[in-house]
Amino acid sequence: MNQTQKGHIHLISQAIREIADIFAPLGFSVADGPEMEDEWYNFDALNMPKDHPARDMQDTFWIKSKERLVLRTHTSPVQVRSMEEKLKKGIKPPYRIIVPGKVFRNEATDATHEAQFYQVEGLYVDKKVSLAQLKWTLLYFFRKFFNDEKVEVRFRPSFFPFTEPSMEVDMKRNGKWLEMGGAGLVHPHVFESVGLSPKKYRGFAFGCGIDRLLMLRHGVQDVRMFCNGDLRVVSQF
Repeated sequence: MNQTQKGHIHLISQAIREIADIFAPLGFSVADGPEMEDEWYNFDALNMPKDHPARDMQDTFWIKSKERLVLRTHTSPVQVRSMEEKLKKGIKPPYRIIVPGKVFRNEATDATHEAQFYQVEGLYVDKKVSLAQLKWTLLYFFRKFFNDEKVEVRFRPSFFPFTEPSMEVDMKRNGKWLEMGGAGLVHPHVFESVGLSPKKYRGFAFGCGIDRLLMLRHGVQDVRMFCNGDLRVVSQF
């Protein structure tokens, strides 16, 4: 008699659990939010009003409705929602959350780009927060995720409307510098959007693609392989 083959957890789901376990000892909890998002949370609350040029940086899937809904282009709206919910419950900073989840971009697909992919973002809010803390946090994460204590991290100046200053994050591994994501100190407008005083609180935020992390760790050459349904790919993990 043939035995039924057991299933297993998809590699991306495994990675999300692993990332949560890495951040847990630092006091970060996992936050979640809707994939179909309100325009205010996806853009306005993150310092991207209707006439802001930063909106052109993201190719967005708009939902035909009166409510101006979108398929979220990043998981940053969950950061806003999480801070709002905590304040409504009377919970003041410090806040430490990570936000893993699926995001959507209206763009052509190729070996390194997909119309839907997975991100993990992090947020830390307190009265005293510095770029040094941000750099240490990312260094800790990359070293744990890649099981490599020789990993180095560097920052390059960049622009994101919801952080100031903003920077690109590079990781050095096996002698090569690789671009991993974006980060910065939370823009005062974001705090004002949720009712926190930017004069009293500071924060850092960061984000990187989970698919890219897995491609680098496992040597996967095409991001589309994670979701093409080919069991020969997913069963390896």
